[in-house]
Amino acid sequence: MKVLLIYPMFPDTFWSFKYALKFVHRKAANPPLGLLTVAAMLPDEFQTRLVDVNVDTLTDEALSWADMAFIGGMTIQRNSARQIITRCKAAGLRIVAGGPLFTSEFDQFEDVDHFVLNEAELTLPLFLADLDKGCAKHVYETVEHCDIRTTPPPRWELIEFGDYASMNIQFSRGCPFNCEFCNVTALFGHRVRFKTAEQIIAELDGLYDQGWRGQVFFVDDNFIGNKAYLKAHLLPALIQWQSGKREIPFNTEASVNLADDPALMELMVKAGFDSVFIGIETPDEAGLAECNKQQNKNRDLIESIKLIQRAGLQVQGGFIVGFDSDTNSIFQRQIDFIQKSGIVTAMVGLLNAPPGTKLFERMKKEGRLTGLMSGDNVDGSTNILPKMGLDTLREGYRGMLHHIYAPKHYYRRAKTFLQEYKRPEISTPLDFQRALAVVRATVRLGILGRERFQYWKILFWTLFRRPKLLPLTITIAIYGYHFRKVCNLKIAH
Repeated sequence: MKVLLIYPMFPDTFWSFKYALKFVHRKAANPPLGLLTVAAMLPDEFQTRLVDVNVDTLTDEALSWADMAFIGGMTIQRNSARQIITRCKAAGLRIVAGGPLFTSEFDQFEDVDHFVLNEAELTLPLFLADLDKGCAKHVYETVEHCDIRTTPPPRWELIEFGDYASMNIQFSRGCPFNCEFCNVTALFGHRVRFKTAEQIIAELDGLYDQGWRGQVFFVDDNFIGNKAYLKAHLLPALIQWQSGKREIPFNTEASVNLADDPALMELMVKAGFDSVFIGIETPDEAGLAECNKQQNKNRDLIESIKLIQRAGLQVQGGFIVGFDSDTNSIFQRQIDFIQKSGIVTAMVGLLNAPPGTKLFERMKKEGRLTGLMSGDNVDGSTNILPKMGLDTLREGYRGMLHHIYAPKHYYRRAKTFLQEYKRPEISTPLDFQRALAVVRATVRLGILGRERFQYWKILFWTLFRRPKLLPLTITIAIYGYHFRKVCNLKIAH
């Protein structure tokens, strides 16, 4: 059996980093970890190829080679997935689909032959067994959650490392919290399941032995869901693994209660973590109560962010507008909070209701659902009818993005962050492409860009005040270029 694994295209969006990647001549931010892991679950007698259409072209030759196509992806890849399915159908391939997009919307894809939904560790073996017997069903799904200690390491040999800016790895699934708008617990449950430290070290060895020396993203939705295991096992193992290498920076996602645990932050920094994405959502207590963001309530969020930054972890933040409790003042309150916090990478989106969430069910009951969400964080779309009115919400949202990513405000926020940030112990080495990125940034931003005054101002400030953070400052400038391009394209009208 010849299996072609296909990863759909990401449109230009906040996390695509499309315009930033051009500075380092990379084609995509991260490889398709899910499909690489699924490939490792297939029987040895299966021949496999992988086509990530974010970095390669899906050719007729590849389609004619295959007997079967495996397609996986997320909501934002919906349109590309449809196009790929159409091509696979025309080529006469048996089509198998899975991942978050299809788990939530499998009834929207009538041309798919088999859906292997939820966690593939449980449903893929059932499909393969029936396929072998010639009686494969249309849908395989489960409400159970797997033991990810049985999950095999990804098949890294199916990709070209040079295409990507970062590799990714998964330590845990599940989240102990219950935010109304989040579908993580709907997909993976509340109980935090995790791999052993030995598994993670083996996966990192696999990357390192094949020559990877860049950043590694731990894709966990909440990396600190089990603090005890992190402190006692995983982080000490990572510290030991980094000894002698000192080259592999990590980043991940966490909840804001990380700020309450100085010992945990210290261990994370020693292990090589230099940034965390945190769902801040809103500075408004009523909004936090509405969405059941209990971990963010009753705390000084600004001070929590500063504590994390001072520990040596850059905070990337997620923000939402459009809660029922939001008034017209929320837009300026969000702007003021973001600027004061020094969160340089601030992703602001409209409230959406993913299928499977409590918010989805509430909006459905209230007759306020308008369809499926786009999955794009910054396109100004929502699949619910907001109480403040859609036109008011969109106008305020556009104003927010234009403000926080205008060069004057963006670079001022970057300086606020750099003043607080403790330099990490581990940083990405300056290879040839990154050295060229400095030259490209100087030309594109420092000479040709409309932000050239702010660019040189922050570079000289860093050079004299925080010289060891100069590479980070240039990275921040490049990210700002990407964010402005995306915002201008998405919400210009």
